Amino acid sequence: MIYFTSDTHFGEPRVLSIDRRPFRNVAEHDAVLIANWNETVAPEDDIWHLGDFASNTIGFAGELLARLNGRKHLIVGNNDPPGTVEASGWQSIQHYAELTVDGQLLILCHYPFRTWKQMGKRSLNLHGHSHGRLKPMPRQFDVGVDARGLRPVSLADLLPGARAKS
Repeated sequence: MIYFTSDTHFGEPRVLSIDRRPFRNVAEHDAVLIANWNETVAPEDDIWHLGDFASNTIGFAGELLARLNGRKHLIVGNNDPPGTVEASGWQSIQHYAELTVDGQLLILCHYPFRTWKQMGKRSLNLHGHSHGRLKPMPRQFDVGVDARGLRPVSLADLLPGARAKS
C-alpha cells in the first residue's frame, strides 16, 4: 500500500495550542501519532510525508524515523529543519513529486496549489500545510493529520469507492 500524511510536527509543543490538538503534552501527542502511524502503515508499505515532520532537536528525526513503519519519502515543508531533511531513514527527499497510483496522477507538495499539472485531466493535488483550515478545491486533498483523524491515509481513503491495488 501507499499512504500519505503531513504536518505531524513531532516534538513541537506549540502545535498543541496552535492547532488545538487534544493532548495534555507533546509526549502524549507524539505517542498517539506514532501508534496511529504504525497501526495504519505496515513495514513494507510506502508512506509519503508531505512536510513539517518534526522539531529541530538534534538527532530527533532520525530516532523517530527508526520507530515508524514503512518506506518513508519526504516532501519538504516550511518547518522541516536541516536535521529532519538530513536524517537517515528517508527513502527519498524532494520539494515536489508526481506519482501515479492505481492509474491516478498525484501531484504532491507541502503547499496546496491553485492550479496543478493535468488538473483538467483529473489529476489530484495532495498537500499539507493548511492543517485542515483551507476550503478544498475539487480533486485537492489536505492529507495532514489535523484533516485526517491524526493518521496516514491511502488514496482509497480519500476517494470514496476507489479500490486500492497498490
